[in-house]
Amino acid sequence: MRRKGEWPTVGDWLLALASLAVLVYPLADIESFRDRGSGAALSELDVIAGIGLTLLLLEAVRRTVGAVLSIICAIFLAYAYYGAMLPVDWTIGHRGLDLDQIVSQLYTGTEGFFGVPLQVAASYIILFTVYGAVLDYSGASRFFIDLSFSAFRRSRAAPGRTVTTAGFLLGTVSGSGVATTVSLGSVAWPVLRRAGYPREPAGGILAAAGIGAILSPPTLGAAAFIIAEVMRVSYLQVLIYATIPTILYYLGILLAIEIDSRRFGTHAVRVDTPGVGRLLLRFGYHFSSLILIVVLMAMDRSAFQSVVIATAVAFALSFLDPAHRMGPRRIGRALAKGTLEVLPVTAVCAAAGIIVGVITQTGLGLNLSSIIVDFAAGNLILTTVMAALAVMLLGLAVPVTASFIIAAVIIAPALTALGVGQAEAYMFIFYYAVLSEVSPPTALSAVAASAITGGNTYRTMMMTWRYTLPAFLVPFAFVLTPHGQALLGQGPFGTVLAMTAVSAVAVAALAMATGDLAGAPERLLAAVAAVLLLFLEPVPIVAGLAVLAAAAAVHLIRRRSVPA
Repeated sequence: MRRKGEWPTVGDWLLALASLAVLVYPLADIESFRDRGSGAALSELDVIAGIGLTLLLLEAVRRTVGAVLSIICAIFLAYAYYGAMLPVDWTIGHRGLDLDQIVSQLYTGTEGFFGVPLQVAASYIILFTVYGAVLDYSGASRFFIDLSFSAFRRSRAAPGRTVTTAGFLLGTVSGSGVATTVSLGSVAWPVLRRAGYPREPAGGILAAAGIGAILSPPTLGAAAFIIAEVMRVSYLQVLIYATIPTILYYLGILLAIEIDSRRFGTHAVRVDTPGVGRLLLRFGYHFSSLILIVVLMAMDRSAFQSVVIATAVAFALSFLDPAHRMGPRRIGRALAKGTLEVLPVTAVCAAAGIIVGVITQTGLGLNLSSIIVDFAAGNLILTTVMAALAVMLLGLAVPVTASFIIAAVIIAPALTALGVGQAEAYMFIFYYAVLSEVSPPTALSAVAASAITGGNTYRTMMMTWRYTLPAFLVPFAFVLTPHGQALLGQGPFGTVLAMTAVSAVAVAALAMATGDLAGAPERLLAAVAAVLLLFLEPVPIVAGLAVLAAAAAVHLIRRRSVPA
């Protein structure tokens, strides 16, 4: 039974009908509409429909993801219309656009509402979201949590490791950092509390494990599909780009958990679950559709075909578990869940078309890119730091997908102009767009985790930042060194392996630097070693290893000098 306020109002129905009208209108004479999108004069009805769709979209975004993105879109529209009023000597000034030009770009053109972001949402994101919902309703989420709790039972670090592993596995279902944090937290927080974790570190672990869902193959987040479309590479290639950074990300979390388990004096917790072998024999089939997606794409099947087949397989396999059999009612719930989850992403992708369209039509993207490069005086390190800060600040205000799209148009050209490869530039932006979800002062995943644990929100954010620190630093290696492409799985196998090993040592040094088990001198040395190692060049690597060895030596000497 729905509560009062959950039923659509008369106003809602009128807005829905208006949305249908402005979207169906072009279909009445699609050929003529396409011609107008190629530069032909717009009719008065075209302009009215285009303005109507713009207003409806801004309202849809306000309802699904909040007012901030709607306001940002309105600012871009105002910039397009009133640009001629800006001083002529301003770099971002332009001649101004009239309503016909704006509507032509956004409504009838291919770089506005119906551009690449919405195309990706319609082609891939919707299907992957429905697939995740089917996998969830078929019992996969429960299996992944049980498997994680069963795998780590006997050590004091086991509860933290369990939560991290469960977050990774759940991320294959949700593809959302906040959703994974909430789903995991309801089950895992009681276990972490029994293990002796204080509220804020427990929240940090939950949020860090949850945000890993957007960074981890095989689903990643919506922005990953846009990377594939913009770069014109397969989605499998994007998964390859993400594999090594994902390994380094979770390595950093697990090492930090190991250090914290000693610092907080945590202990093992007994959880009543079947053994690993028994779980795998009974429910291991839940992995099959995930593996199938990768296998099919490796066989040159499109992502579209792969996820459709995987969804059908997940549906069929649900009948192996009577408790999660996908009957008509369960199918309806899965489709409803998938549809509701994709609504915010679709609205964001369409709204991003406003920003991309204005940036393209006014030349703002190239102007801002040149401003960034000029301000940094052509220095790649300074440009990269500015790019990271810009993406993070943008991500504080708008969702991950929107911040990635905006940054890809404005910041990626600034990086490529300084010699950074396209893959490295886009993946750098992708990681910082995602990390905005754990960056103070908003940090949605950390806020969700603190609400579950009852901990202080700010301290939970800082603990999350500490656990995710490798993800903030490793992307710099993509951009600042020629060997950075090796961390994206590009180049000779030996180079990829060697650079991965060096980066793993750097992550271990970061864990030592941020942990509280060592003293200040060795932690400072470990931080310097981590930065040197992430340059991935022979001389810095040797220097980094030497500094790390010095940190270990100092730690041993200080321990021996402490009276027993």
